[in-house]
Amino acid sequence: MEEWDARYRRRERAEDFSVQPTPLVVEWLRSMAPGRALDVACGTGRNSIWLAEAGWEVTAVDGSAAAIEILKARAAGLGVRVDARVADLGAGQFEIERASYDAILDCYYLQRDLFPAIRDGVRPGGVAICIVHLANQGEAATYKHAVAGELAGFFQDWEILHYREGPPDDPAHRRAAAEIVARRP
Repeated sequence: MEEWDARYRRRERAEDFSVQPTPLVVEWLRSMAPGRALDVACGTGRNSIWLAEAGWEVTAVDGSAAAIEILKARAAGLGVRVDARVADLGAGQFEIERASYDAILDCYYLQRDLFPAIRDGVRPGGVAICIVHLANQGEAATYKHAVAGELAGFFQDWEILHYREGPPDDPAHRRAAAEIVARRP
C-alpha cells in the first residue's frame, strides 16, 4: 500500500482525486431509497461522499491510509459522515458482513476472490455495482484486468439490471471497462 500512499500524497494521477461520483453509481442509486452502503477500494471517496450526501449510511474501505485521510477531510469539510477505514482487502483485513448492505460498490478494483464476499454482503433485494478494467483485445486476464464476460459470470444467478463492456462512461478513466448492476434475489 505504500505505493498507493505515495501516489495519493503526490497527487500523481488526476483520476485518483476526482470529486465527481462514478456516473453508473449516480444513475442507479439516485432513485433508490437510502440505506446502508459499502464502498470497497473507495480511494479518496468520490462515491462514498456522494452517497453520504444523499442520506446513505456509508462504510468506505481502502488500503491506502493517504486516500482515507483525504476522504475524511473531504467528508468533514462537507459536513457528512462516512465510516472510513484503512484495510488491505487483498490481505483479508476487512470482513464484509453477511446480508448487511443495500448496496455494495466495487468501482475500478479487481480482486476476484472478493466477489463471493460482495455477493454475501448484499441484502436480498439489494444491489452490487461493480466496474473493472478489461484486458486489451488479445491479452490474457491479469490481476488488474478482467477478460470479456468475466464480471457477468460472478453474478450469473442474480437479476442483471445493467451490463456493459467497452469505453468507460466515466471521465476519470480511459481504459475499457466492464460494468454491472446486479440485484440479489
